[in-house]
Amino acid sequence: MKRINILTKTVYNRIAAGEVVERPYSVVKELVENSLDSGATDIEIYIEKGGKQLIRVADNGMGIFKDDLPAAFMPHATSKISCVDDLEHIKTLGFRGEALASISAISKTEIISVTVGNPAYSIKCDGGVVGEVVPAALEKGTVISVYDLFFNTPVRAKFLKTDKKEETDITNFVSRFILANPEVRFKYYADGKIVLQSFGGGLEEAIAQVYGAKVIPQCIKIDALKDGIRLHGFIGNQNFFKPNKSYQSIFLNGRYIVNYTIATAISNAYSSYAMKRQFPFYILNVEVPNDIVDVNVHPNKADVRFIDNNLIFGVVYKVISSVLDGTAAAAEFVVGGGRVPEIKSTIGDKSDANKVYTENKASEELIEKYMPAKSTGFPEDRIKKPDKEESATESDEASDYSERKYFNPETDLPLNEFYGAENQLKKLHKLELDGDTSGVSDASLSTDNPYRIQEQEIEKRYFERKQARIDYDTCTYCGSVFNTYLIYEYQDKIYLIDQHAAHERLIYDRYIKNVRDRGIIRQPLLIPYVFDVNVAEAHFLDKSMKKLADLGFVVTSFGGNVYRVDEIPSDLCDISLEDFFDDILADIDSLNEIRLEDIFKDKIATAACKHAIKGGMKLTQQEVDTLMKMLEGNMGLKCPHGRPVCVTMTKRDIEKMFKRIV
Repeated sequence: MKRINILTKTVYNRIAAGEVVERPYSVVKELVENSLDSGATDIEIYIEKGGKQLIRVADNGMGIFKDDLPAAFMPHATSKISCVDDLEHIKTLGFRGEALASISAISKTEIISVTVGNPAYSIKCDGGVVGEVVPAALEKGTVISVYDLFFNTPVRAKFLKTDKKEETDITNFVSRFILANPEVRFKYYADGKIVLQSFGGGLEEAIAQVYGAKVIPQCIKIDALKDGIRLHGFIGNQNFFKPNKSYQSIFLNGRYIVNYTIATAISNAYSSYAMKRQFPFYILNVEVPNDIVDVNVHPNKADVRFIDNNLIFGVVYKVISSVLDGTAAAAEFVVGGGRVPEIKSTIGDKSDANKVYTENKASEELIEKYMPAKSTGFPEDRIKKPDKEESATESDEASDYSERKYFNPETDLPLNEFYGAENQLKKLHKLELDGDTSGVSDASLSTDNPYRIQEQEIEKRYFERKQARIDYDTCTYCGSVFNTYLIYEYQDKIYLIDQHAAHERLIYDRYIKNVRDRGIIRQPLLIPYVFDVNVAEAHFLDKSMKKLADLGFVVTSFGGNVYRVDEIPSDLCDISLEDFFDDILADIDSLNEIRLEDIFKDKIATAACKHAIKGGMKLTQQEVDTLMKMLEGNMGLKCPHGRPVCVTMTKRDIEKMFKRIV
């Protein structure tokens, strides 16, 4: 067995840094928490290159005494607690005494601080090596600058994300600091540009700065005291939902947390109102007695444990569901005036909250007060969102037997109105159907091409579809049944073709071919569609601009986190843009190009279903012949939703049904 070594300060500080300092946002989190614990009411945050090059946090707090500056870099040094008993009554955001020691071990850190009535002093720490305390110039508070994060741990540095992604994660944390501390003034700069700013005017103002003032009229302000637990903040109404969970914030005794118990209780309360892939909006402050929660679970302090999860779940669910359902108890929880009693340390103390019988009053004046100035070129009442996209179901197919938009029996080419010319789809998806890759560039076949054609898949499809092909010039049309299924006889087989599924597949293939060939025709919008997103969603949209343009959507930034859609694919002119962008932003943690294209293809499939001829529509012989000719005898196709275009029966199958053979 090897000898037991006592690790040096440099080694164990770097080990601790692995838990405390995960990425640049961790540094911002720890430094801002220190500022808040110092009583700061003004906090400024500066980052460069996603925090990799510089993170600076300046505040107007009480400052650090000259003699305490060297101790600030020492492990387990803190002003928050002094004995074991203090751990049972933690009221500060920080208390472990690990942050500055861990940060300074893997960066070049400088502290400048001043206390009331004393001169300012500074101290530097370079990779864990602490320098001397020297005089400095500072009017008030503390400024901590962290340079070259992970400069002496290159392995950790390799795992950092791009500058923009690191900046986005920092912005998310700053946003939550603003929401958790609405009485504090924040300024946040990234690479010299101001990203977020709050003025300490309360939670409504903080929400307006982070998410935009438009969300406030959609929310209900609550303040409830139940079983010794206080809940206060804003929750979205029964009709206000977002496409992902990034609009949800839970603060426990002023600390941002991620807690399954509370989140599940809220989700269950909204379950009867939310549709699939919809998530409620809420900024919820939860205040509990310190003796029923343990915040000393993990160095990141985002995870907490409750003595009684059932109590927490029950209180949160009861309050939120009562407000949403409009029960009599909701009058006690919806804010309009009055005072809520202070919470007590005794579990189960059911002190009566002041009953409030007024409704939530988030007025248009509040929108105007906090709405960021922006020139849209269009009055707000003219920016009209498209109507909700109707779902295309099988029942829709038989809804209009007289629709003849894309079939014109008076012309030589019955489908000419829709396709432009019959031969436009003559060789539709030729590569996929015949396995012919001649003339295809290497780039098209590369693994980087989203429309790449894999050789093995080509071969597999080629043989499968070759067996399903028929010579449509020699097959015999026998009529139709139910004005939906076309019957053809070929050799010893009968083919039943679903006219809607067949036409739907042809339209879908044309759309996909246009995307592949970059032949999409764009339709300018008379009135651009304008929508708001949060920071994480904005990051995704910014990096997806080119891909969206390739798909036919011209999206531009409109200042802040507001975006504008100016052009859309002409083939999808009736698409619901609200639903489309909700879909692509539904899971921002896993969004990528493949996900984006999958959603786009799903919308194409829906559009193809809407534009295809319907089941129950009687076709002329010329229309039947044209449809069959465009199918090119390919009986192995399926519609975009997976239904077969054709069902085959052999002569033997029929003779067995009539007992001619056994």
